[in-house]
Amino acid sequence: MKTAAPCYYHLDVELSPERIGQVRRILAAHLRYWDLETLVEPVCRCTDALLRTIDRHATDKNTTIEMWWNGQHLITAVQDAERDIRPHYAPSGCLTQIAALSNGWGYCATAAGGKIVWFSQRARSGERAPLVPVSPSPSLRETRPLPRALPLPAVATARDREEPALIGA
Repeated sequence: MKTAAPCYYHLDVELSPERIGQVRRILAAHLRYWDLETLVEPVCRCTDALLRTIDRHATDKNTTIEMWWNGQHLITAVQDAERDIRPHYAPSGCLTQIAALSNGWGYCATAAGGKIVWFSQRARSGERAPLVPVSPSPSLRETRPLPRALPLPAVATARDREEPALIGA
């Protein structure tokens, strides 16, 4: 069984509408690299919802995104420095979507007055079924019986080989 090595990724970004798509692709690439293909869609959708909310409502667009993978759980955290926007003021659709797509979520305040919204996903590391040797496929000779001996055609005589005579010649 393959054991997962702990992984960590940190990204600082100044948000704009076009940067949200770039961040989504970056996170998806890291998840695929960590062999967490099944988590790409839910993690990217949750992060996308948070980043769009920050982009629409925050005056400070500097955001930090972090992902931790410990072999069983992936924790994604999005931090912004906006003092005025708290998660309970965020559009209900954003937090509802995060709650629906994750196994757990929460938020906490930072010392600088901003907030961190985090969510977690449970998954197994890229466990693969062990390769089991398969028996070789039967060869053609084993699956189809050989044809029975066919009688050889009679040998043609010299007379049979002669050209037929032309009529009227």
